[in-house]
Amino acid sequence: MNARAPDLLDRQLLHALERDSRISLRELGALVDLSAPAVRDRLRRLEEDGVVARFTVELDARSLGFAMEAIVRIEPLPGRMREVEETIRVIPEVTACDVVTGDDCFIARLALRSIEDLDRLLQPMHHLARTSSSIVKRRLVSYRSVPLS
Repeated sequence: MNARAPDLLDRQLLHALERDSRISLRELGALVDLSAPAVRDRLRRLEEDGVVARFTVELDARSLGFAMEAIVRIEPLPGRMREVEETIRVIPEVTACDVVTGDDCFIARLALRSIEDLDRLLQPMHHLARTSSSIVKRRLVSYRSVPLS
């Protein structure tokens, strides 16, 4: 892949998209003094180069009935790593999970409708791993991308 690093115009487009992903190509072009087709071509190249991984929408979990979030550290029992991985993958309430170094192999985020959900969701792992859970009180920093400058 012969991807080139995003230039100043690309970074300006990416900043604008992060602020408002629904902005039109015409509006984006006006911000950087390019035509809508030129903006479309730049965005397509950024996607092809892997700079833009995906376009998505962020849902508000509370408005969908999820009252809280838990962060769960998961340490598989010896020989159970793959089973734990498979179990994590099939739990729909797992909104994110990272494979990490250290004593724990996984750190997962779970969306919970109630505190009782935590036991129900972790039950399939009780014979596979040790878990340690924390309830999120509030988010200090929401997801943000890497610095573009």
